[in-house]
Amino acid sequence: MGEENRVQLNVRISKKTSDQFDEIVEYYQENTKLGRIYKGDVLTDIIEKSYQIMQKQKVLK
Repeated sequence: MGEENRVQLNVRISKKTSDQFDEIVEYYQENTKLGRIYKGDVLTDIIEKSYQIMQKQKVLK
């Protein structure tokens, strides 16, 4: 994916949420065979999966 297709997000989150995110990234790193995992990749995956779930729930309503 080229840089022109990326957006930088600057957000403030609680320390607890940050720690949880770090734990999720570590889990992805340990359980994925893709090599180095970056926080942006994990966040993208979480958002895409959440979006798919949301779309399915909208259809069911």
